[in-house]
Amino acid sequence: MTGRPIRAARQFRAARPLLLALIIGALGSAVLPAQQRFARTDYAQSTFDVPMRDGVLLHLEIFAPINAAEPLPFLLQRTPYGVGAAGGRLAGSYKELAEDGYIFVFQDIRGRYKSGGTFVMQRPPRLQDGPRNAIDESTDTYDTIDWLLRNVPRNNGRVGMLGVSYDGWTAAMGMLDPHPALKAVSPQASPADMFIGDDFHHNGAFRLSYGFEYAFLTEASKENSNFTFDKYDTYDWYLALGPLSNVQARYLKDRTLPTWTDFTEHPNYDAFWQRQAMKPYLTRVTVPTLNVAGWWDQEDFYGPITIYRALETHDTRDQNALVVGPWWHGGWSNGPGQTIDAIDFGSPTGEYYRQRIQAPFFAHYLKDLGDFKPAEATVFESGSNRWRTFTAWPPAEAEIKALYFRADGRLSFEPPAARDSAGVDRYVSDPAKPVPYRRRPIEPTYFPKGSKWRTWLLQDQRFVDGRPDVLTYSTDVLTEDVVVAGDITAKLFASTTGRDADWIVKLIDVYPEEVAPDHTLGGYELMVANDVFRGRFRESFEKPVPLVPNRITPFTIDLHTQSYRFLKGHRIMVQVQSTWFPIIDRNPQTWVENIFKAKASDYVAQTHSIWRTPAAPSRVEIQTVRP
Repeated sequence: MTGRPIRAARQFRAARPLLLALIIGALGSAVLPAQQRFARTDYAQSTFDVPMRDGVLLHLEIFAPINAAEPLPFLLQRTPYGVGAAGGRLAGSYKELAEDGYIFVFQDIRGRYKSGGTFVMQRPPRLQDGPRNAIDESTDTYDTIDWLLRNVPRNNGRVGMLGVSYDGWTAAMGMLDPHPALKAVSPQASPADMFIGDDFHHNGAFRLSYGFEYAFLTEASKENSNFTFDKYDTYDWYLALGPLSNVQARYLKDRTLPTWTDFTEHPNYDAFWQRQAMKPYLTRVTVPTLNVAGWWDQEDFYGPITIYRALETHDTRDQNALVVGPWWHGGWSNGPGQTIDAIDFGSPTGEYYRQRIQAPFFAHYLKDLGDFKPAEATVFESGSNRWRTFTAWPPAEAEIKALYFRADGRLSFEPPAARDSAGVDRYVSDPAKPVPYRRRPIEPTYFPKGSKWRTWLLQDQRFVDGRPDVLTYSTDVLTEDVVVAGDITAKLFASTTGRDADWIVKLIDVYPEEVAPDHTLGGYELMVANDVFRGRFRESFEKPVPLVPNRITPFTIDLHTQSYRFLKGHRIMVQVQSTWFPIIDRNPQTWVENIFKAKASDYVAQTHSIWRTPAAPSRVEIQTVRP
C-alpha cells in the first residue's frame, strides 16, 4: 500500500503530456490508435490517476468525442464498482447523452479498483468545523472537477454529475459545498438513510441477505467479490445459519468486513448511523437537481424521495425536480423499460425518461440548449399506464382515505361499527418457520446465472395464500377507479405475547380472474406498496424499548408514496405478517439488547393480534385524487 502512490504519481507525471495530447486529439481532429478504441467509434478514451488534496491518487477513465466542433461540458460519474468497462455505457445507458456530445469522466472512488486510499462504506461528510485538510466524497468530487477544468482542453467550464445507487449517492455528496463549475446533478436511486429506509435497514429491521451479501461484495477484496453459498436456495442457508453471531464465527472467522462489524456494533440509530444520514446536510445545496426513483426499487426507494423532499424545503429558485417511473433499481437506465416480470406498463418508459427528461435536462444546464424545465413532479401512474405531472408531490389536492380492516377478511372504506368492539385477528409467528419474502428458491442476490432479486417486488403475492401466519383483507370488486397519488401509511393496533415483534404490511392490487389480452394475469396479486417496522423502535429509533405483552399498542408504518390507479373491476388487498425472510432477519420476539448477539434460545414463537375495533381501528391510509 505504501509504494503504490509513489509509483502511480511517477506514472502520472510521465504519462500526462502524452495523455493530454490524446485528449486534445479526441476533441480536435486526431484519431486514436486502434487499442484506444471501444464500443463507439466517435469517442476516444484516455486514462489518468489524479491526485486529491491529501495526495491520494484516484483513477479516471475519460471518453471524449472525436472532432468536437466546440468546447464541451463534462459528465462525471464516481463509483465503487469499477470503471474498466465504463465505455460500454456510451452505447448503452448513456447512448442519448453520448449522441448529444459530452466529455464523459468515470472515476473509481477511494479504495476501490484502481484508486488509492481506503474504502469506507458511505463515508460520512467531513465536519464543517473540522480540520481544513479533511476529506470526504464532496472534497474528492471538488478536487476532481478542479483537475478536469485545468487539465482537459476545450471544455466549456461546466460539469454535470449523475449515477444510480451508490453512484447516485456520490453524485448527491458532490452537491455539498459544490465546485462552482458543477451546474447540474441527477442523483438516481441514491440512499439517504441506511437505518431508516434504504439498503441495510427499514425502520430498524435489518435487511439480512442484502446487508451481508453487499458487505461481502464490496469489502471482501478491493474489487467486487461474491460470497459462495453451499445451498442454491438461500432461504435454507440463512435459516440454517441460526443467530446472526454465527456469520462471523462460522463463515468470516478471522476475516473482517468493516460494514458487518458496524452492523453488529450499532444495532440502534446511534451517532454512527445518524452521521451517515444525508438529510441534515442538504441545506447547503445550490445545484439544479433531477431526483429519479423507481416505484418498485428493491434497494433504494426511500432515499431519492427523502432527498427530493429535503431539498424542496430550501428550493427558493425552483430548481429541484422529481421523476418516478415503473422501474426496479436503475431500471430506467437500460433497455425500453416497458415490462418487469409479468407486468407490462404499455410503453417504453425508460426510453421516454432518457430521451424526454434526462437528455434535455443536462443539455439545458450544461449547454444552454432549449428551454427545457422539468415539471416539479413527473410520475408514472401504473394501472392506467400514463405519465402525469404535478406542481407538488404529494399533490396539493390529494385527500386521505382509509381502508379499514374488518371481520371475515374484509377491507372497507367504512370504519368498524359498535358491533365490532371485540374485533381481532390472531396468528402465530414462528421464527423457525418464517414467511419467505419472495417465491422460493431464493437465489443469491448477485447470483451470476441470474437472480429474481431485481423483480421480486412485482411477484404475484399468491405464493403466501393459505399460510396461517399471514392475514389477508380485501375489498369487494371496485365499482370505480381508486387513484392513489401521494403517501401511504399503515396504522396498526397490535399486541403480542412476546416483548418484540416485526410488522410487515403490503398494499396489493388484485386483478380480475379474466384479464385480456393476457389470461396469465388472472387473479394476479401485484404489490403496490410495502414495508416492515421493528416493534422495539415504536417510541425511538435511538433507544429501543420492549413491548408490553398483550397490551394493544399503536404502530405507524410508512409505506412510502405511489402513483397508482386501482381499476374498476379490481380489488384492493392488504396483507399483514411478521416475518419476511431472509431479506429481513428474524426477530427473536423476546427481548434482547442486541439482536446481532442473540442466542438460539432467544428465538421463540409468539401469538400476534391485529385489532379492528372502533377504539383500535387498524387501517391503511392512502392519499387519493379524483379519477
